[in-house]
Amino acid sequence: MVLGATAWAFLTSQSLAENWSTWRGPRGDGSSAETRVPVRWSDTEGVVWKTPCPPGHASPIVYNDKIFTAAYDKETGARLLVCFERRSGKELWRQTVLTASLERIHTENSHASSTPACDGRFVFCSFLDGNEPVISAYDLDGVLAWQKRPGVFRSVHGFCSTPILWKEKVIVNCDHDGPGYIVALAREDGRELWRIERPNNTRSYVVPLIREVSGRVEMVLSGSKCVAGYDPDSGCELWRIDGPTEQFVASMVYSDRTGLFYMSGGFPKHHVQAICPGGSGNVTASHVVWHHNPPGPVGVSYVPSPLVEGDWLLLNDDRGFAHGFDAQTGNVVWSERFGRQHASLVSAAGLVYFLNDKGECSVVNPAQKFELVSKNVLGESTYSSPAISDGQIFLRSERHLWCIGEP
Repeated sequence: MVLGATAWAFLTSQSLAENWSTWRGPRGDGSSAETRVPVRWSDTEGVVWKTPCPPGHASPIVYNDKIFTAAYDKETGARLLVCFERRSGKELWRQTVLTASLERIHTENSHASSTPACDGRFVFCSFLDGNEPVISAYDLDGVLAWQKRPGVFRSVHGFCSTPILWKEKVIVNCDHDGPGYIVALAREDGRELWRIERPNNTRSYVVPLIREVSGRVEMVLSGSKCVAGYDPDSGCELWRIDGPTEQFVASMVYSDRTGLFYMSGGFPKHHVQAICPGGSGNVTASHVVWHHNPPGPVGVSYVPSPLVEGDWLLLNDDRGFAHGFDAQTGNVVWSERFGRQHASLVSAAGLVYFLNDKGECSVVNPAQKFELVSKNVLGESTYSSPAISDGQIFLRSERHLWCIGEP
């Protein structure tokens, strides 16, 4: 373990500490409410600690004094849940969730891509065992509480079904090359609470987003040749938009300012849509407010999830170009090349962090005109999304877990 120097930059002296305990943080959209977050670092400057981490693309999550992530062992086929001490980066424990042959994956996927989730009592994780997803709950000391296999899963691109939390439920989306489904399991014991049979039997890897909008709660996601909204309490479908393409990876986001959901994806055709919530039934013709549909992947994010900050929708397309959209109108106001990235965008104190596959993080002040605040080079490739908690940024690179910020 290597301790770094104490050079860093902060925006203000005030901070609202938050746990980053699920995929894309406390609101599921990449945003942090904290204001005292680093904007400048390198592989030596601003590094509180750096510790070895086994391979995988799952993002780190943070709950109080612990950090969790998923990993795998290429030699043994073990799928791992790993816990680190937040203060020092010391590995506290690792548990072998299952051992199985390594599934076929896309060259840019991994065998541990699903980010865990933590509610303060249990850590929930998901892996693939042959053609069965395995959803597990461990306590914070690494003791297995329960383990369930909710169905089948087949995809030539591998597995990534990240669990999210809602009330007493842990919810997992399993769109795949077959009868896809979303399942809600009880956090306490893993019993099934509801199941959604998904349409069109097409692989996608989207993590649902849950928001209270238009006087009700909607769980929204793209995938399996549609965009849909569900009631997360019952699993009942509320509305659906046909298409606009076949496969999706990026999670959706929501803007309190515009009152709109935003979808970006996918394959083989590329689209960005602003969608009005509150619909019922098929709303394809009525609830798409604006639609960006270029002839190629220009200005459309397929893998990294976009982010809304203020008046702007930000994303990075498959060519490695970052774009700023006017979230209200859909007009592209700027484009800059940052390099290809798989990490989803995060934000804090009004700034947006673009972390590319080479480990270079560009910090941008979103506005009508492009404004680069800093560019920070880690020196190792990064496919995982950052986590922000209590004035620190946690980055997972190819071989290490990093803590950036103030000790």
